[in-house]
Parts: sequence; structure tokens; C-alpha cells
Amino acid sequence: DFDIAGQFDPMLPDAECLKVTHEILSDLQLGDFLIKVNDRRVLEGVFAVCGVPHSRFLAACSAVDKLDKMPWEEVRSEMVGEKGLSPEAADHIGEYVQLHGELRPLGSIPLGHRAPLTPPRLPQVSFDLSLARGLDYYTGVIFEAVLLQQEKGPGEEAAGVGSVAGGGRYDGLVGMFDPKGRRVPCVGLSVGIERIFSILEARLRASGEKIRTTETQVLVATPHKNLLPARLKLVSELWDARIKAEIVYRKDPKLLKQLQYCEDTGIPLAAIIGERELADGVVKLRDVPTRQEVRRPLPPRAEKSPSRARAGC
Repeated sequence: DFDIAGQFDPMLPDAECLKVTHEILSDLQLGDFLIKVNDRRVLEGVFAVCGVPHSRFLAACSAVDKLDKMPWEEVRSEMVGEKGLSPEAADHIGEYVQLHGELRPLGSIPLGHRAPLTPPRLPQVSFDLSLARGLDYYTGVIFEAVLLQQEKGPGEEAAGVGSVAGGGRYDGLVGMFDPKGRRVPCVGLSVGIERIFSILEARLRASGEKIRTTETQVLVATPHKNLLPARLKLVSELWDARIKAEIVYRKDPKLLKQLQYCEDTGIPLAAIIGERELADGVVKLRDVPTRQEVRRPLPPRAEKSPSRARAGC
């Protein structure tokens, strides 16, 4: 979440929220996206002109908010059949909420017969009157970011395939929780982190790349029983050396299961110490992907560090 609270000049914090949304989605490289922008005050005015009573405003918003998932005909049917709007009001709303377009800064028109200056385009931001966001605490600007369909035919517009972020202005919400009712203007956004994770994971699976859930570099393993103290000693020395290491939390795990754990989690190295290695003062380093092994002298006991490089730290 990203929020700006406090009294500032109009629209500056709101524009900052749109900028932050754009930066987040661009850095994540999820693909083409579109940030839809509207204003609840504009929507209230449109609905009033269309003949929607104030008491039915939120009901109409909840129906319009489904336009990204349902065709207009179904939304109109819900407005009339379930939300209590007149057919005439619903038809008027339909004329407005299907309007959308890209945002452009106003350009100046030079004197004479030269063509107007072409202003810079903002193709990833669109003013969209169908955006309603059903939550009733929004008081001004509202916006929602959607990922766009990657494959589209000639002449087809890119279709939204899912919302990944949204937000808006909610000037009256904080005061509801203040015993003195003090008004705190706020605007903010929320990123759909679970949906983004599922998209990234699906992309990794499709590419065949293994998804690592740990940053562990070395697993300390033993092939025999009664060697837990040796494992604990070596993993502690690796932590003191700022190496991300771990052990399997079993007293006497089988070596095959320890190596399988490395393969399942993507740990690249296994440091194996058995009775022979301890007698020789060496450790066997196994490259898990290639299964090649080398023997190296056990490290001398290092001085303890106040912070350890445990896995994931």
C-alpha cells in the first residue's frame, strides 16, 4: 500500500499515486497495462443527469463496476431488475460509461496556418467513465490498473485480463475512526500482491525455470547417524563467515533425502561431512546440479559475528 495523508494543493498527491502505480507495474515487467482514471464526483454528476436518485447511487456504481467482466446488456439488466433503476436512466448511463480515451496534456495552437502542435501521448493512462470502484468511501479521484491481453487481432483493442492495483481519494474515512472527528484528507493505492505473485509464478513455470523459495547457498549434510553436533558446528561456522547456509531439521536424516531437499529447493551446494571426512579434517563439497564432488579442508573455527547470514536474511 502507498498513501499520502494531509492537506495539500489539489491533485498533486493524486498524480503522485498514479506515478507510483506506473513505476511499480513498469519495474515488475508484467507486460502491457492500462491505468483507468475516473472521479467519483464526475460519476455522481453523470448519474444525476441521467436521472439516478442519490439513494441509488451506490447501487448503480456496483453495477457499473462490473463492466470489465460483463457486457453492457447484462449490466443494464442488473441495473433495472436488481438495482431499481428505470430503463430510461440505465440507457442514459450506458451512453456515458462506455466512453473512454487516453489522457493528453492541452497543447497550444500557433498563430497562422500551421498545424496544431501534437501533445505528448500517455497511452498507459485512460480516462474511463465506466470505472466506478464499488467502495463507498471514495470521495474524488479513483483509478485501477489492469493488465492487457498480449495477443490481439488486427484492429482489435487490447482487452483487460485482470486488475492488479487500484485506489483513490478517501477524504472522509480517517475521520470516522477519530473520536473528535478530525478530517484528514487521504489518497492512496493498493497493489494486488497475491495476483502479481501468481502471474510471475505462472510465467516462471511456463519458461521451465525453477522457482526458488530460499536464498540458501549451502546445505550442510551428513551421511551417517550421530553426527548432528558436526552439522551444527559447520553450519554455525558458515553463518559466521556470512554464508547463507542451513541444515535439515532432523536428527539423523538420510543423505539421499538431504540431497533431494537441495534439488527441490534449488540449493546449489551440499557440504557433506561424514566420519571419514571428520577424521581427515576435510569437507566434501557436492555441486548438486552436476553431482561433481571435491574435498576441501574444514575451515578453522571463526570468531562469532553479532549478525549471522542465515538463509533468507
